[in-house]
Amino acid sequence: MPSRRIGEYDALLLVSLVWFLGKFVRYLFPPLFESIQGAYGVSNATVGTAFTGFMVVYALLQFPSGAVADRVGPVRVIVAGALVAGAGSLAVVFDAPFAALVAAMVVIGAGTGVHKTVSVRLIARVYPARTGRMLGAHDTLGAMGGVAAPAVVAAVLSAPPAIATVLALLPGADWRAPFLLTGALAVALAVATAVRLSGSAAAASPTDEDESPGAAAYLRLFRKPRFAAFVLVTVAFSFAYNGTVAFLPLYLSEAAALPATTASLLYSALFAVTFVQLVSGDLSDRLGRFPVMVAALGLATAALAGLVALAGAGALSLGALVVALGLGSHGFRPVRGAYLVEALPDRLAGGGLGVVRTLLMGGGALAPAAVGVIADAVGFRPAFALLAGSMGLAAVGAAGLWLTE
Repeated sequence: MPSRRIGEYDALLLVSLVWFLGKFVRYLFPPLFESIQGAYGVSNATVGTAFTGFMVVYALLQFPSGAVADRVGPVRVIVAGALVAGAGSLAVVFDAPFAALVAAMVVIGAGTGVHKTVSVRLIARVYPARTGRMLGAHDTLGAMGGVAAPAVVAAVLSAPPAIATVLALLPGADWRAPFLLTGALAVALAVATAVRLSGSAAAASPTDEDESPGAAAYLRLFRKPRFAAFVLVTVAFSFAYNGTVAFLPLYLSEAAALPATTASLLYSALFAVTFVQLVSGDLSDRLGRFPVMVAALGLATAALAGLVALAGAGALSLGALVVALGLGSHGFRPVRGAYLVEALPDRLAGGGLGVVRTLLMGGGALAPAAVGVIADAVGFRPAFALLAGSMGLAAVGAAGLWLTE
């Protein structure tokens, strides 16, 4: 049966909106750590470990989602993930014990965890000549979820009396209100994606089910030294980035002594510069992947080290460092995805990306717990020094791969 035609940008727009919502719900949690601590009386280590649970489940879904998409096509996986994430978000709305909140976080982690691996491969197949640019657009829209989330949290927590009265009608505290919006939008996007993309070339499975590769075929990819080395680069980056985004608001409030509102504003700035991905993705299509990756990781390393060394420098200097960190971190991400798609055989692309993302997100998932434990023990600056070292390892590794290319 011939595939149904879709608009030129339908696939990009729909999967990017789902990714926006996935990032939005993930980054609702860090600005709410203080509210969660107040509501439940838990420590930095406890909320950090809860967020690590979210990220561990997210990481574990990367390989299965890619392998399943290799068999049944990506659209079914994306739709199922959006529905699961929506259900988890709606569960957060209800006032319940801390264990129930953690369980809802795990469900959201599972739903959002199936998306990125599958969407990267889908975009690469639909837009083969513009992979870097389109992944830049996809990741840019997704990262805007990180811009919107703290702004929505700030608006809800400082809502005027009239709006606060409406929020009080919710089953739980007012800080839970954004999750109601997230859950409803997730279900709506799942329906729109299923209706618009099902039956199109974007939904097709890239392999015959009878010829679907087994797990051993994916693991053999790591016998290639350069591939394994690049995985180490991206795991080191992920550890540094995820630890930073989980605790940057608290770091700026406690280690840098900034007001909470200023810390939230700077946290939004980390994501506001996400548009750099449009530039870095396009540049990597033109100049090559490694030059752009090395520049981006070098900038992120310098900025993160600056945040540690200059914690008392004031809001303006710290804001500049946060912006530089955002430029470097976001600039790296679409180029990483484009490089991996090109490095993987077509029949292993979904599961291969899934294996890599399982490892990188698994490494990243450990970071919030590690930062929380170190911060409780000796303070936030030593914890962020560890993150700066991990980012530096990624930059050095990428430079080594470029020089030996």
